[in-house]
Amino acid sequence: MAKKQECCVNECKPGASAGAGGALYGLGFLGASIYYVTTAPDLWMALFGIVKAIFWPAILVYGLLKQFGL
Repeated sequence: MAKKQECCVNECKPGASAGAGGALYGLGFLGASIYYVTTAPDLWMALFGIVKAIFWPAILVYGLLKQFGL
């Protein structure tokens, strides 16, 4: 006889565990944008700083890989 599959109540759903990563990215974005805006000499550099704050994880990973020579 075929065994019935039991339903798991605590089954992982796609995107269910993205909360911590999203919060970490949000805090990083907030900190980076505050840093870049407060150190900008003019409005255009402040706007560019916000764009840099959006992409800070990619910039960080690129710098680390470059430092390690990979």
